[in-house]
Amino acid sequence: MSRTLVIGDIHGGLRALKQILERAEVTQNDTLIFLGDYVDGWSESSQTIQFLIELSENQECIFIKGNHDAWTEDWLSFGNEPDVWLFNGGKSTVESYADYSLDQLETHLEFFQRMKNYHVDDENRLFIHAGYSSMHGPEKEVYSSNYRWDRTLWETAVAMDKRLEKTSELYPKRLLLYNEIFIGHTPTLYIGIGTPVHKANVWNMDTGAAFTGTLSIMDIDTKEYWQSDLLTSLYPDENGRNNDHVRPKNRI
Repeated sequence: MSRTLVIGDIHGGLRALKQILERAEVTQNDTLIFLGDYVDGWSESSQTIQFLIELSENQECIFIKGNHDAWTEDWLSFGNEPDVWLFNGGKSTVESYADYSLDQLETHLEFFQRMKNYHVDDENRLFIHAGYSSMHGPEKEVYSSNYRWDRTLWETAVAMDKRLEKTSELYPKRLLLYNEIFIGHTPTLYIGIGTPVHKANVWNMDTGAAFTGTLSIMDIDTKEYWQSDLLTSLYPDENGRNNDHVRPKNRI
């Protein structure tokens, strides 16, 4: 039997990725949808990308592009190293590529370039890294960067009155466009929860793997999910993105 499984933000935590694939007993018959931010955090960013490239050769994988992936793509393409990127996990990504050949770097760049901005399946379920601001959906988005940066979709879902019916004129129009929406980008730890969170028709799969949380994978049909160990325990000699010079509210 085949399943479709969705995976949250990895941030260079390859050990956690391998762990959840094993715990979910993933087979080559399963389709894997990754919500972005594969890099920037723990020490195995380039190794994570290499692992995903090889994984996609053996089974169907859909890779959504996150904001950290866009930064890394710019670095691989043009050598751009903005401080905001380096201070938010980019430094560990640059270091992880230290021994790569030009051919290997080109292969990884092509992988980043092939990533999708978003994906909509046959059941009208949207998979996107962050969100979108247009009431007409991501295909009508004026600024494509919102796919990777927008937090208003999640904030709207979190702040909604649970009693609000979909038939109400007050129900957010953006949320009515899809049966379900799966996102990452904003750690559920920010609202004090360490598991995938369901608000309105939005599922947030970023359970804080970049920081002190775990990496999560979910069966999109049954909603059964599996989680890794805490990333701080998998990488005990590293800080990930838990850097003293970046206050939590300023992390991006």
